[in-house]
Amino acid sequence: MTLRLGIPKGSLQDATVQLFARAGFNLYVSARSYFPASDDPELECLLIRAQEMARYVADGVLDAGLTGLDWVAEHRLANGGPDLVRVADLVYAKQSFGRVRWVLAAPEDSRFREPRDFEGTTIATELVRVTEDYFRRRGVGVTVEFSWGATEVKPPVLAAGIVEATETGSTLRANHLRIIDTVMESNTELIANEQAWADPWKRTKIENISLLLQAAIAAHGRVGIMLNVRRSDLASLLALLPALRRPTISSLADEEWVALNTIIEERTVRDLIPKLKSAGAEGIVEYPLNKIVM
Repeated sequence: MTLRLGIPKGSLQDATVQLFARAGFNLYVSARSYFPASDDPELECLLIRAQEMARYVADGVLDAGLTGLDWVAEHRLANGGPDLVRVADLVYAKQSFGRVRWVLAAPEDSRFREPRDFEGTTIATELVRVTEDYFRRRGVGVTVEFSWGATEVKPPVLAAGIVEATETGSTLRANHLRIIDTVMESNTELIANEQAWADPWKRTKIENISLLLQAAIAAHGRVGIMLNVRRSDLASLLALLPALRRPTISSLADEEWVALNTIIEERTVRDLIPKLKSAGAEGIVEYPLNKIVM
């Protein structure tokens, strides 16, 4: 038995393949094939654009897939009904381990300062139904047009404003656009169709993949630290450690010494290790982490 899994093609593709590798699944993507090979014989993968993923999962073409919360919302506004199971939030994006914002933006020198200023105008976006719903809930009448790309260049000639995804806002600033409001925040989600979720084998497989992907995300930016310290110095050393949980402390053959093992943010290491050494730590070892199962 195999699980048909959709991998997002496009901007999320590389980040997703790297995440799967950290989770223990090696995916081999060829530029000439939409069917990535996997070292897991129980996985049958297919590259699908994130914008289309929810539809193919809901229709049963795929058992599960990874796509953005934005495209799940777009699918549900278009089709309605609980045809998808949201298995897990996976907070990573193409540039960072964070969320993406869909923002309403307009030219810096325009008259638009708040959503109601767009009454009677045209908004360009790829996220049409979510944008329509955003303005409808605010009682603002606009025309929302689908944008095939290069949305940032459309104001002010082809549209009064845009709704566009951004991680840092740098592309909007480069095109002299000002953010008016956040339409929605989005992150990657693992979704499944109801039939696959009702199948015991497929559900277990999906849940196991979810567990390992979340463990890989949890390990991002963290490292393990092992060290030895005299019992008499332990209290002062522990005060220096911002641990994920309480450190593991083990006795050594020499009863005056203990071994300590903990997890810390990688960005703190360069400042922390000298402090640990000054506090009496010896044999300090830093090691990388692939997964943290919470």
